[in-house]
Amino acid sequence: MENMGKPLQRVVIVGGGAAGWMSAAALSAVLKPPYEIRLVESEEIGIIGVGEATIPPIRMFNGLARIDEAGFLKATQGTFKLGIEFVNWGRVGERYFHGFGDVGKEAMWPVDFSQYWLRMRALGRALPLDAYAISNTAAKSNKFMLPQPNMQNSPMAALGYAYHFDAGLYARHLRAVSEARGVRRTEGKVVRVLLNEEPGPRLGHVRAVQMQSGELVEGDLFLDCSGFASLLIEKTLDTGYEDWSHWLPCDRAWAVPSERTNPLVPYTRATAHKAGWQWRIPLQHRVGNGHVYSSAHMSDDEAAAILLKNLDAPALAEPRLVKFRTGMRKQAWSRNVVAIGMSAGFVEPLESTALHLIQMGVAKLIEAFPHSGFDPVEIEEYNRASRVRYEYVRDFIVLHYHLNQRDDTEFWRACAAMSVPEALRYRMKLYAASGRLADVHADLFREPSWLEVMEGQNLRPRGWLALADLQSVEDTARYMRGISDTIATCVAAMPAHEEFVRQYCPAAQA
Repeated sequence: MENMGKPLQRVVIVGGGAAGWMSAAALSAVLKPPYEIRLVESEEIGIIGVGEATIPPIRMFNGLARIDEAGFLKATQGTFKLGIEFVNWGRVGERYFHGFGDVGKEAMWPVDFSQYWLRMRALGRALPLDAYAISNTAAKSNKFMLPQPNMQNSPMAALGYAYHFDAGLYARHLRAVSEARGVRRTEGKVVRVLLNEEPGPRLGHVRAVQMQSGELVEGDLFLDCSGFASLLIEKTLDTGYEDWSHWLPCDRAWAVPSERTNPLVPYTRATAHKAGWQWRIPLQHRVGNGHVYSSAHMSDDEAAAILLKNLDAPALAEPRLVKFRTGMRKQAWSRNVVAIGMSAGFVEPLESTALHLIQMGVAKLIEAFPHSGFDPVEIEEYNRASRVRYEYVRDFIVLHYHLNQRDDTEFWRACAAMSVPEALRYRMKLYAASGRLADVHADLFREPSWLEVMEGQNLRPRGWLALADLQSVEDTARYMRGISDTIATCVAAMPAHEEFVRQYCPAAQA
């Protein structure tokens, strides 16, 4: 067997926050001595963290990193999330729900549930889509409980859920977990990056970072978790950035916490405004809020005023402004540097994908963890897969903006008129023809997600697949009524979300 070289041993993570400490927690769960993991960060720089919403794959990360669910929710003032309610996205005054998990139930019939639903809706015999999705129904009733895998053939067996939590507290919790496993933290600013100048395969690799104290932190593999600063991957290695702002024009956000309100709902809300949208993330001790907007269509002052005017309760601090540019690094892995989190790319927070992209960046690095040789083919594959992930997420977010029928502002008219990526154009074209959902085998967002958003924003198919007509109307009605009745019975038996949180993961008072 070909010698792959001496295994690297020293992993240096540059930057803390969610990206740095998620990387540290995951790596420390799988790397044992002689591997060494070191993280350098500066408390002066701080993190962007606000109330953070997630999507169901975060539970897979918790498993990989051996994070106890109840313990981490207690430590982060966390609550549960069953999906996102969208307000004013199709037309002003409309709302719909993108829930986690399945819609409908598979039958021993030839086509997907959605096809029977389309047919029965045309006949006036179908309930709204939410009635056939347990996450949606539970969210609207403010109910929650953990999935019950032993309840086979029940919608409770695979209830889809994620979390809301305080991102700053999350990083702190992961730091404690990581340090207990031997991760060494160094406080301070990085003032210089040193490259290897010796001829050979490591020429041009990062050799060390120099701290403001003068200390050199040397490593074999470096993870750039420095956020938008992109200290290693861009400022040092100059990999380049692919700008997607022509598809996703929002480039700023005001963020502010507000007092907690009742009831404690198990979902995020995204409310569209004149030139962007406002998030609402309920935590145990407060609510996280923000207004994402396009600075080309709205001033900072107006955006801040809209946010503060639309809070459900008094603000607990002054709003903070965050500037960003949607896009991705042309290479997430270059030489011996892997960019994780915002240093690798940024897709605005509409569908809560930021932590998922961190999680997948780390997971795929673990899969292809390099020898000292840094095989170019492995690096190429990592970058290929990273691009696929980012583009899938990008297209799903663009879908929300493009599929609007609002005519009240130039921002929304421009979004509706824009030319979208070809893969997204094809997905919409296919659904509009017959309600078919394009194959999303490798996609983060599965068929039910595309169905709920396209329907929620009024993309109506011209028909349905022919084989949906093979079953009689009455048989199909019984099949669908069985699904909705079972879901309603399950939700009625669930505890209130707030009661479940109080019993399962009550946080200490803030």
